[in-house]
Amino acid sequence: MKQPPLTSWALSDVHGFAPDAVERLEVFVDLLLRWQQRINLVSRASLADPWRRHVLDSAQLHAHIPPAARTLVDLGSGAGFPGLVLAILGGPQVHLVESNQRKCAFLGEANRLTEAGAVIHNVRIESLDGLDADVVTARACARLDPLLTLAQPVLNPRTRCLFLKGRSVDEELTELRKKWTMAVTRIKSVSDPSGAILIMEDISGHHGNR
Repeated sequence: MKQPPLTSWALSDVHGFAPDAVERLEVFVDLLLRWQQRINLVSRASLADPWRRHVLDSAQLHAHIPPAARTLVDLGSGAGFPGLVLAILGGPQVHLVESNQRKCAFLGEANRLTEAGAVIHNVRIESLDGLDADVVTARACARLDPLLTLAQPVLNPRTRCLFLKGRSVDEELTELRKKWTMAVTRIKSVSDPSGAILIMEDISGHHGNR
């Protein structure tokens, strides 16, 4: 049976989000809906339930960020999911990496209006330099094997990767383990019955990868 669309108040009342954070997320979602009329930020179908498909989907990562983390790098940030949502919820300094100039313009405006305090990098992930990440996040950016290759420059032995994955997660993990070694914890997504959160640590590659 199809679920009714999630509402903003449910994030506060049901999922325990602070009311002030929900208010800032409302500003973010309102801006997303306005900009979506001009540029393609997310799929049109997902806007039938944006609070579940995008906000809750992103926000569920917040509980898995280590308390001592200082730097979070979000790869392929797109419209700000999950990175800008995590910045709004508070925690480490969030760096949003997005190569599309128009999406970066949206991220800049959303970052300003929500006072999220994120740092926006309008570059390709391969060109990112000078960051050492305690946490790396990504959603719908790439398959796991190329995603870890892209993340390599910001990884260190203590980095925790938090990746949101869908139906292909088993296939991608099988592919990944041919080239990489890591400790993986898999948690069922609260926003998508077919999705999963992958928590990856102690990452190393078999063929010259880090």
